[in-house]
Amino acid sequence: MPLYLTDDQAMLRDTARSFMAGEGAIAKQLRHWRDTNLEDGFGRDLWKQFAEMGFTGILIGEADGGLGLGHVEAGIVLEEIGRNLTPSPFLTSAVAFVEALKGTALRERWYPGVLSGDTVAALAIDEGAKHRPEAIAMRAERSGNGFSLSGAKQFVVHGVSADVTLVAANTDEGLTLFAVAKDAGGLDVEGVRLADSSIGARMTFDSVEVDADAVVGEVGGGEAVLSRMLNAGRAGAAAELVGIGVASMDMTVGYLKQRKQFGRLIGEFQALQFRAAHLYSELEIARAATLKAQQLLDEGNPDAEAMVSVAKAKAGRASQLAVQEGVQMHGGIGMTDEYDIGLYMKRDRVLNELFGDPAYHADKLARIHGY
Repeated sequence: MPLYLTDDQAMLRDTARSFMAGEGAIAKQLRHWRDTNLEDGFGRDLWKQFAEMGFTGILIGEADGGLGLGHVEAGIVLEEIGRNLTPSPFLTSAVAFVEALKGTALRERWYPGVLSGDTVAALAIDEGAKHRPEAIAMRAERSGNGFSLSGAKQFVVHGVSADVTLVAANTDEGLTLFAVAKDAGGLDVEGVRLADSSIGARMTFDSVEVDADAVVGEVGGGEAVLSRMLNAGRAGAAAELVGIGVASMDMTVGYLKQRKQFGRLIGEFQALQFRAAHLYSELEIARAATLKAQQLLDEGNPDAEAMVSVAKAKAGRASQLAVQEGVQMHGGIGMTDEYDIGLYMKRDRVLNELFGDPAYHADKLARIHGY
């Protein structure tokens, strides 16, 4: 498929761009919720507006009340979220969680809440300092008609606010995913503020009892569900990283056209022009890689997983370059809270780690190709 948007997708982009720049703007959302120290770290009213705009139903099939669109369309919304640093549970709830529940009976229970903007979902996968889904140690033992979950998870984004959390644990039959409701007995949730002012959580499961209906898919069949969920989350995170990078570049180029030094606009200095041109090319490559990954996911192509890793790694590197160049070219003021460029750096740092950093995906890609 060509690496550009169709007319319908371009219309969605324009709609999402206008909405995020207005309702999801930094001053109105991120700075407001950070400075008021809200426990959720995002606005529930804005999440409801996402639903009213139809964004929450992009990946939900028409038979289940959604729009029946794909990862390309979800990525369009996520890029605009990244441009504006809009705090929302869209990536975890309307993308990764929705994808994990496709084809399972649990979608009948949880999809309506996502569609209406009433349900927030979290993903409890990681247990160590880095994203390592292949090293899950948490156990789920059979208990009565269900399972008893014991172990701990950390860096659970929106874990404090979640109505339901997808938990990956090992059973005797193999890796299994469970949908655990927020009121489950024995579940302890400790909220922690991350570098970008979003709220994560450390979760401790002390013999948390869930019934068999909480199993996502089949017992022991969690590898396929987890892979599908992570591919969706990684492609979505790559799109958001592209948005962060592009917004940082636009902000920086705008500053180069205004700031004067030695009687000249600093944008006239060739060294800075070279750096800006290099940044632009890196971001365009990252956008193309991300769009290709999304298209392959929508096609169900077996090469999608490898391309998703390419996109997540490339978008992470390009976004990191954008925020670093932005802070440097702004000079000392780039490190002050008054200027938004520093906020983009913080979000880039957190999102780069979510679902695996560039080094993780470079290694994953090498293993896929037999190295």
